[in-house]
Amino acid sequence: MSSELLDALTLLEKEKGISKDIIIEAIEAALISAYKRNFNQAQNVRVDLNLANGSMRVFARKDVVDEVFDPRLEISVEEARTINPNYQVEDVVEIEVTPKDFGRIAAQTAKQVVTQRVREAERGVIYSEFIDREEDIMTGIVQRLDSKFIYVGLGKIEALLPLNEQMPNEKYKPHDRIKVYITKVERTTKGPQIFVSRTHPGLLKRLFEIEVPEIYDGTVEIKSVAREAGDRSKISVHSDNSEVDPVGSCVGPKGQRVQAIVNELKGEKIDIVKWSDDPVVFVANALSPSKVLDVIVNEEEKATTVVVPDYQLSLAIGKRGQNARLAAKLTGWKIDIKSQTDAEQVGIYPREGFGLFDDDHEDEHEEEAFDLQSEEIE
Repeated sequence: MSSELLDALTLLEKEKGISKDIIIEAIEAALISAYKRNFNQAQNVRVDLNLANGSMRVFARKDVVDEVFDPRLEISVEEARTINPNYQVEDVVEIEVTPKDFGRIAAQTAKQVVTQRVREAERGVIYSEFIDREEDIMTGIVQRLDSKFIYVGLGKIEALLPLNEQMPNEKYKPHDRIKVYITKVERTTKGPQIFVSRTHPGLLKRLFEIEVPEIYDGTVEIKSVAREAGDRSKISVHSDNSEVDPVGSCVGPKGQRVQAIVNELKGEKIDIVKWSDDPVVFVANALSPSKVLDVIVNEEEKATTVVVPDYQLSLAIGKRGQNARLAAKLTGWKIDIKSQTDAEQVGIYPREGFGLFDDDHEDEHEEEAFDLQSEEIE
């Protein structure tokens, strides 16, 4: 028995990463509890688990005292000296009290403890693995669905995709392979619980990092992301290398890179714009595909008034205000859009010496504020 137990503990140590000593300590503690429970003993006891010969013995520990008040916990000095004449008051005497059928109970208890420790260790390994992958992307397989969650298999564990994190334009079926963004990893009494999302802006960012080598190696940086999942997104990019076109890098040859992302997001439209530290330029770029005549900045309120041609007003605002709303999220600036006629009537346009774009620069703006619709990436 000892050889089998020792071999089993050694195997667990290698396969599960559980220290042999930790399991032995846990078994001994469980055996003490089993002894007290099965033999109605509340005394102070110690279990000796000897792997060399396979023996398991129980010892009652009693304090040596002059006068005994609780015989379960104390022993008189006279009685102690019958065991060993060297015992003194305040010493501790150990008396073997191993029951005859304790081996059966011990084996059953040891099995339960080892099983529990293995389960805890596996949960710990899974938690450690996934806590490092928070805010990362993984490919999973849809396992099952209910009214609250979609259960996505991520190898050793199922992740939860809540209803409000599911894209409205997607229908999920068992065995579908989907990419998900890990939003939160929790440690619970039933093991790690992992929550994932298909709508988080981080999913879009990670997809670009996967598809665009220049982003992965740091040549191109994603500055901000604004997303209305399943419908439209905007992403701003920048490169410190003047020889690298950050927008073109993200689009890829014939739009292949961004098309792969659009396909993964089931047709979600994506605008890629060039970031600028000048809010005038950045806001104008962010309102792509609309053309912008002027941007008036209010630094104190972090707000802008944008003037667009009359025929571009509805395009600048977008369907249900979506284009303007995403541009505001992307830039972090409030955006109030006015048509050229309205701006002229209130006297804010044209401003003498100001004006974001003239005829010579209109084409340049169209290049910087790249819109995927113009490339038919839908």
